[in-house]
Amino acid sequence: MEFQTIPIMRIFDEDKAKEFYLGFLGMELDWEHRFEDGYPIYMQVSLGDFVLHLSEHSGDCTPGSKVFVNVSDLDKLFVQITTKPYKYNKPSIENAPWGARCFTVTDPFSNRILFNDSADS
Repeated sequence: MEFQTIPIMRIFDEDKAKEFYLGFLGMELDWEHRFEDGYPIYMQVSLGDFVLHLSEHSGDCTPGSKVFVNVSDLDKLFVQITTKPYKYNKPSIENAPWGARCFTVTDPFSNRILFNDSADS
């Protein structure tokens, strides 16, 4: 039996979400759905095995959430993200209280993603 957890992140603006998740984080848009034009969007984005659902639907989740993501090559991911010209987020690698190295990014809707060096955990 295998499991995959897919967090749902609340968004309020499709263009800003795509700029952050696709442009800044380098994720791929896997699919998107809306019941009809003018309705909220629900979409899936991914970067390798890291998968998120992004939802404009008010009942799906709460803005300001935090997701903890273990990553096998923190330094490579950090370089990929921080070399992009995204003026709203300037993360830095920190030493976490639990002894690992990590960095956090915050999307335009106050959701945070903490990338943790899995080699340190």
